[in-house]
Amino acid sequence: MSTNANDSFSKVEHDQKLMILNALGSDTRIKIMQILCENETHISRIARDLDLSVPVTSRHVNVLEEAGLITRKIFGKSHVLCVNNRNIYTALDLFTPKKRVQVKKGTCLLEVLEQIAVVEVKSIRGLESVVSTNGEEGFFVYEVDGEFSNKNVRDFRLEKDATISWKKLEPITRIELDVTIDGEPETP
Repeated sequence: MSTNANDSFSKVEHDQKLMILNALGSDTRIKIMQILCENETHISRIARDLDLSVPVTSRHVNVLEEAGLITRKIFGKSHVLCVNNRNIYTALDLFTPKKRVQVKKGTCLLEVLEQIAVVEVKSIRGLESVVSTNGEEGFFVYEVDGEFSNKNVRDFRLEKDATISWKKLEPITRIELDVTIDGEPETP
């Protein structure tokens, strides 16, 4: 693939991320996203919940849909909307710093990381894991050209040009439960 093709692909990705950020730049669209995070639903219900007309709600939904933040399932005349979380995470990649590193063939990933960051490695349950990058503690994973590897950073050897995505797993709440205890505990 030529450099120009890569630049063109990168611009398309960049434009898509900007569309996502723009779509999230409205309080109404944020509220729509919050409703859809709770459950799939119809445009008319969203309009009722937000005290908006269906045409106004529909315009906001179209912006979210064009940005790829929601998807629409059609059942006859009924249109059900749901969230597409993947594109929200993709938009955050806009803020990822990009580094360029040149190494010899066969260099392990840990050596590459150490060229651009302060990396702390510890043995956890017999497995060597990166526990801190530039003083930021956490659990880290990596992708090579968009694919996760099953090797640790010391065992992974670079044999060809690649794009490494170094990721910290963030504690993002997927479901929040409010649990109410009623009465005494059951005895076995």
